[in-house]
Amino acid sequence: MRTTIPARRATCTKGYETFMNGQINRRQFIKAAGLGAAALAASGCLDADGRVSDPVTANKPNIVLIMADDIGYECFGCYGGTSYKTPVLDELARTGVRFEHCYSQPLCTPSRVKIMTGQYNFRNYVDFGVLDPKQKTFGHLLQGAGYATCVVGKWQLYGSVNQRAEVRGTGSLPSDAGFDEHCLWQIMERGSRYKDPLMIRNGEPVEDFEGRYGPDISCDYALDFIDRHKTDPFFLYFPMAIVHDPFVPTPDSEDWDLPKHKNNTKYFPDMVAYMDKMVGRIVGKLDELGLRENTLVLFIGDNGTHKSIKSELAGRIIQGNKGETTDAGTRVPFIANQPGMVASGNVCGDLVDFSDFVPTFAELTGAEALEGMIMDGRSFLPQLRGEKGNPKEWIFCHYDPRWGKWKEVKRFVRDKRWKLYARGDLYDVPNDTLEQNPNPPGREAAEARKRLQAVLDSIE
Repeated sequence: MRTTIPARRATCTKGYETFMNGQINRRQFIKAAGLGAAALAASGCLDADGRVSDPVTANKPNIVLIMADDIGYECFGCYGGTSYKTPVLDELARTGVRFEHCYSQPLCTPSRVKIMTGQYNFRNYVDFGVLDPKQKTFGHLLQGAGYATCVVGKWQLYGSVNQRAEVRGTGSLPSDAGFDEHCLWQIMERGSRYKDPLMIRNGEPVEDFEGRYGPDISCDYALDFIDRHKTDPFFLYFPMAIVHDPFVPTPDSEDWDLPKHKNNTKYFPDMVAYMDKMVGRIVGKLDELGLRENTLVLFIGDNGTHKSIKSELAGRIIQGNKGETTDAGTRVPFIANQPGMVASGNVCGDLVDFSDFVPTFAELTGAEALEGMIMDGRSFLPQLRGEKGNPKEWIFCHYDPRWGKWKEVKRFVRDKRWKLYARGDLYDVPNDTLEQNPNPPGREAAEARKRLQAVLDSIE
């Protein structure tokens, strides 16, 4: 499944390619090329409003990728969950595509590294809270295709002060990871992610937003970015800080104004509702600006729900299993919506994992990967359009978080039913979701073991 794609070809002149790669801005490009407005107009490089036009990026779809923190599929009404209120996301699922089998890594940093680079963790995961600065991301990919790029929310990829001394500052800053703009919690400093947060905007000193709510600050910046780039193709990546613990009140909670709050799971429903509300604010801004039909909105979770949370799903109680490789630790919501492009009311049963987003973005935008960029995934763009596409027969997970007391590296291959670990344990997942009964007997199990073992043996 691995694909190595050649470097992007020159679009026009060397100077224009430099401009398209983001190494200089529009004004610098014009000056360096010695072009005045008249010359640009004569060459067709100015639009009707006198701005530099870009035939390469004209009519390209915008992309908004929203990733909630620590929430599995069981928490959403559109998946059959009954414990929480998610009306915005349920409506996006009703009018778009809901994926039944989307799988993340079990923990936040491994998931973020995988989705941003399109590669399995064994290729490029170096430590918890760190994105290897040598890696190219979907930010770089879309910058190269002429997109304005922005990340807001939670970073946790540079090696922050709360981590081991040997990893602090060894990761990637947002500006080095393909993002023109950022408004983020936990680049280097940590502090609160919710009330009175510490956040950084575009590399400026840390700001203490006393009395404010961190997710609101991130969302406000996202709305402003969309507004400022409504005439340009843009990529907005919103890895939310919510609904990760501590479980504390939101501004919509009755006791928000109390001075201090203890971590209490009773606030989890409020946090889920507020997360849904923020998705609604993003979608509302796109509607307001008339951008919905040209914007692909994707919503996912980064891993399973916290282990302290129990939720009801179709009459069953599902306990979160973040950090573990079971379904409750890796099966996450995935909803896609774009009126006129994404098939409305579709439920897709195909296998998808976090390595698939980079190749999907490349196919959607026509972006050419940077030199030597490896894509372990497969594009799901046809499935978004309601077409059959080329569905995966299996997904692979390599999990080595190097975090806390974790010692065992886990690798597995699975299809929709069977799951085989490299250590040899085979599980019939729908009939053993907690993975308590390994190696069931029978011909089907034997055939599944043989098939999945061949995949494990082939992955390099």
